[in-house]
Amino acid sequence: MRRSSRIGEIGSESIGDASVRLFDKASRLMVKGVNSPIRYFEPYPFFVKHARGCKVYDVDGSPYIDYCMGYGALLLGHAFKGVIDAVRAQLARGSLYCIPSEHEVELAELLNTCIPCAEAVRLVNTGMEATYHAIRIARAYTRRRKIVRFDGCYHGSHDYTLARNNMDRDARVDNAILDCVADNTLVLPYNDPDALKDLMQREGNDVAAVIVEPVMANAGLIPPDPGYLATLSSICREYGSLLIFDEVVTGFRLALGGAQEYYGIKPDLATFAKAMANGFVIACIAGRRDVMSVLAPEGRLYQGSTFAGNPVSVTASIATIRYLIRHRSLYKIIAERCSRLADAVKDILHDRGLEAIVHNIASMLQVFFTDKDVRDYATAKRSDTGLFKLYFKALLKQGVFIPPSQFEVCFLSLAHSDAVIRDTVERMDRAIRELGELSKG
Repeated sequence: MRRSSRIGEIGSESIGDASVRLFDKASRLMVKGVNSPIRYFEPYPFFVKHARGCKVYDVDGSPYIDYCMGYGALLLGHAFKGVIDAVRAQLARGSLYCIPSEHEVELAELLNTCIPCAEAVRLVNTGMEATYHAIRIARAYTRRRKIVRFDGCYHGSHDYTLARNNMDRDARVDNAILDCVADNTLVLPYNDPDALKDLMQREGNDVAAVIVEPVMANAGLIPPDPGYLATLSSICREYGSLLIFDEVVTGFRLALGGAQEYYGIKPDLATFAKAMANGFVIACIAGRRDVMSVLAPEGRLYQGSTFAGNPVSVTASIATIRYLIRHRSLYKIIAERCSRLADAVKDILHDRGLEAIVHNIASMLQVFFTDKDVRDYATAKRSDTGLFKLYFKALLKQGVFIPPSQFEVCFLSLAHSDAVIRDTVERMDRAIRELGELSKG
């Protein structure tokens, strides 16, 4: 296959002419040619034609082993037959009702069964929508203003979770953050319980909620220290604040009941999306019944959506969760494969003389090019992001696609078989060999 002569950087020669032409056209029609900044990488991304299992195929016909997997959404793999067949059947019955359906009740019952904190649920469309309204619910229930979040945790691109009280004026203006929102959003380091204790002694009586990714997955992959989540829960109870687990990434991926099942910590509220429907657009807020009851029409807090609970996404979610319930052993299988891949990457990096830390948990992993421990956003930022970009491009050249940013996570799916893991290790060995030669030069 002929490759574009315009591409001169490591790994970019794997991107074909058709993707180049599409990017040129997309750049004239869309902002920087993409609909989300995380889809862009230099000099330009490849464009996907179709996907199946653990592979994506670009418009030039080139296959890539996919370790992005919809940023964690595709736990069962691309175009998973059981989910696709259920959706096809539903499409023949209609794509949108805006009237309650029996399937919504069935899904709510499944969520209640699987998620420890889910005494009541509200279906929404995206993780961002879920976290936004979870914070509103917490404020309405506690009748308090302030929210505590943690540096490096990402909860969607809305004011409540992009803001921080120590933002300077230019940052507030550039990010369109109102002063009143920034002033009421308190940001602390992750994995530092003493920082939360100190803040709550000063501000606790006005803190509505503490929102956290139970496993940080938007600053690379950073697990909680032993006992950290239990400490957060205890502090919140002491001050009458709600604990919100943002399980948009960890939900249905770490375990059937998400991080709260995995770690045995039950929050007051939690948000789910991504793996909840194996790639279809749906999310939910789950939590204590007394807290959730502030929502209209039972309570006074208005929240509504035309597309919430639409039958196509609900059907996909039911099919996904029912499969996970029937095949609980898949969590152990995928976790073992992920551990083998992480161990192999560690060995290859060491053999090639590259300093790196590799984190993995369940079906997630990430490499940090540093010789220091990574336990929060500040330490993650000290890793060599320039070397990570070369790592990404070297893998791309070998037909392995990982998220382009150091501050994302690699995800495995059920479709990443033992044979695929072995193939990936061989490709990674070639990529890291090239990377080691470049770093020495």
